[in-house]
Amino acid sequence: MSAKLGSKRPLRLHVNGRAHGPLDIPEDMMLVDVLHEYLGLTGTRFGCGQGVCRACTVIVDDEHGPREVRSCITGAHYFDGKQIRTVEGHAKRDDTGAITELSPVQQAFLDHFSFQCGYCTPGFVNAATVLVERLKKTPVSRDALEATITEALNPHLCRCTGYVRYYQAVKDLVLATPGLVRDAGKEGAP
Repeated sequence: MSAKLGSKRPLRLHVNGRAHGPLDIPEDMMLVDVLHEYLGLTGTRFGCGQGVCRACTVIVDDEHGPREVRSCITGAHYFDGKQIRTVEGHAKRDDTGAITELSPVQQAFLDHFSFQCGYCTPGFVNAATVLVERLKKTPVSRDALEATITEALNPHLCRCTGYVRYYQAVKDLVLATPGLVRDAGKEGAP
């Protein structure tokens, strides 16, 4: 049986370690709209509305994750019961909500002046975070590092052409983080 246009149903989300819901959400609403309109989390950007620019990327932590999911083209109910991270969830905060420490990815982007307008930055932060977390489990050989970074960041669009600084920030972070890169020919060793 198909849902009526405009019908609602309960949705439970776990965003940035916090449970939300059940929320009465329209069945056809995209996650980016729920984040903005119901949860007040506006860091996830609505860019192209077609999933091409990836400014809307969130991280889903599940049996396949961490992985990136585009929230402007994925219905909110797909995320029912799932663990989601948005850009607001990366930095450490005190009891008042004030940021006390940026994540390593956020700090690397800031140190490299990686962004200009910043609109695409949340998507790049999430993509780089997923990459770093995957490399912690499966380090990349030094000779494959640049191709690995390119594969992770290439789907994301930056209209201000900040690509070089994003790539350099991620490369420097990966090289500076022990255990993410292994020398070629040492398959088992980090």
